[in-house]
Formats: sequence, structure tokens, C-alpha cells
Amino acid sequence: MSIFKTTRRVAVSLIAAAAATIALQANAGGHGIDLEGKTVEWIIPFSETGGSAKWANFYAPLLSEALPGQPTVVVKFMPGAGSTKGANFFQEQSYDDGTLIFGSSGSTQFPFLLGDPRVKYDYADWNVVLASGTGGVAYLPPELAAKMDGLDASGLQGEDFIYGNQGATRLDLVPTLAWEMLGLNVESVMGIKGRGDGRLMFERGEANIDYQTSSSFLSGVTPLVEAGTAVPMMTWGSLDADGNIVRDPTFPDIPTFKEVCEATAGCETSGEKWDAWKAFFIAGFPAQKMVFLPNGASADAIATYTKAFEDVQARADFAEISSKRLGKYPQMTGAAAETAKASATSVSADAKTFVVNWLQEKYGVSLN
Repeated sequence: MSIFKTTRRVAVSLIAAAAATIALQANAGGHGIDLEGKTVEWIIPFSETGGSAKWANFYAPLLSEALPGQPTVVVKFMPGAGSTKGANFFQEQSYDDGTLIFGSSGSTQFPFLLGDPRVKYDYADWNVVLASGTGGVAYLPPELAAKMDGLDASGLQGEDFIYGNQGATRLDLVPTLAWEMLGLNVESVMGIKGRGDGRLMFERGEANIDYQTSSSFLSGVTPLVEAGTAVPMMTWGSLDADGNIVRDPTFPDIPTFKEVCEATAGCETSGEKWDAWKAFFIAGFPAQKMVFLPNGASADAIATYTKAFEDVQARADFAEISSKRLGKYPQMTGAAAETAKASATSVSADAKTFVVNWLQEKYGVSLN
């Protein structure tokens, strides 16, 4: 998938979304529903240990303060079936009074993109009110990190690695494909409930390679790095305005996968495999987490939640507290959130075909 096509698609989506947002705001006039005395249930389709939990738990009290009536916002975890259990549940709900929202992640988006038969949900039915970008950091034990020669990962190619994997069609396909491109022999232990469980495997010595999204790395892995038991290997990077992969703004001193790949013999940053990796990276990280209202949500409800998240981001302390908990990434509402949703829920046919075939060959997962 070319960057030109991606950028053009995003631009078209942005124009359409902007028009829709202007009409919505004119119709709803800001806060349109009152939630005083109510409890908002925020469904997260993962366990309490991962990045989605940290993201939702960060936003929940701030959202409570910003919503009209200051309702209690309760995060409810609903893991299972690679996050499709919670997403399928949300798909079955229809809008009532604004007291139900859903938090999606790349690991929910990927099964949708790949046509996973467990998926009974459709993002077109959901109303996005926030989209959060994030990054990811891969890391190693110090004895293995020492085998890298600067950015060159060739010294790791003779090692045997074990990785705690949430599932073949989950966001974990981004790191596992990257490691394969680097020529690493990584065995996935499938079925962990969340990336936090993968980190615990690493801490117990049951895994010797891992990655965490930025919020989980900041809270859970930084202490390991400071203690000398983990060493950052690379980030997945971020996208600049032209769609190029650049260093992650939260971790500017850590090289990107693109840099490591360019320095490692046999790893190519062009061609079919690279294009597929980049397409799913784009779908999985720049808009990695999103908040939705269910099907049938009123314009008033969408405007209420959009305004609430905008008010949260307008707080004087937001930049400081969010950078420490979530990292330095865009937090998007309105037209920008609609554009992010469009980018996160579509990939090229070529990228999808490559990944579907790769999953069949590598894991025996049939999605055809």
C-alpha cells in the first residue's frame, strides 16, 4: 500500500468527517445530554494487566469530571476470544442513555481487518468520540541485548527466543512479523490474556523477548530497565506528516524497527513483506485505541462525549500527566478521530492477502 494512496484516502476522509462534525456541533450545540446521578460503563475487551487497562483507567476519572452531571465512570473488563467477546457484546447493544461506551484496540481492529470468523462486529456501526495514538517498544534481557552490534541484530539470529503471544490475529502480529524479518527464531506461546501477562513471563524468565505498548512500557518495563534486567531493543516508530516512519516522540533515544532492519543483513525495508508490515503498523498504532458510543447514538450524545474529551485535553495539566501515563501521542476527537478510525479499520487488499497467507503458513491459522 503506497503512502500516497494512504495519505490521499486520509485527506478525503478528513474533509468528509470535518463536514459531518460541523453539522453535528451545529445540531447538538455542545453538551446535549445530562448524566447526573448515572454510572457510565466503559467496556474494555482485555484483562486488567495491559495497555488498554492503563489507558482507560487514566481517562476514566478525567472523563467523569468533564461529562455533564459528573457521572461515575466504571471500567469493566471483558476479555476473551482475542478481544472479540467484548466487541461482539458491544455490537449487540443499541444506544439508550449514554451510559455505555467501548474501548477498542489494535488487537480488536486486526481480527476485523483480517476477516476472523469470530468477528460479529462492524466498526461502521459505532460512533467514535476519541482516538488515541500510541507506540510500542521491544526489549530483551541484557545478555541477549549485548549480542547486538549497534543497530545490527544479526548477532541474535542464532538464538532461540520465546514470546508470550495474545493470538495470531491480534496486534502481536506486528512484532512477530518484524522479528521474522530480522531473521530471529521466535517461538510464540499462544493465548496469554494481555500484554501485561507477557511482561510477567519475561520477568519470571519464561520469555526472553517481549514488547509492550507505550503506556505499559512506561509503567511496567521502565522499572526493569532501571534495575538492569531489561534493555530496549527498538520501537515500531511513529509517522510524520508525510507518512514516513520516524523515531517515537516518547522514546526518541531508542531506534525504530526500520533503522534496525536497515542495519541487519537480510532485512528489507521495501517489497511485499515490508509493505504488509507497515500497513498493519499504521492500522494498529497511530490510532491504536478508540472510544465508541454504540449503534444509534444521538447527535447530542456524540457531541457530549466529544466535548468532554476535548475538555479533558484542555486541562492545564493534561500534557504533563498524559505524557507520563500514555506517552506523547495525538489524542484525537471530532474530524480527526473519524479520520483515524478510517485509517485504523482499512488496509490494502495486498497487505491483507499477504498477512492471511503468512498466518496460515506460520501458525496454521486459516481465515479463508
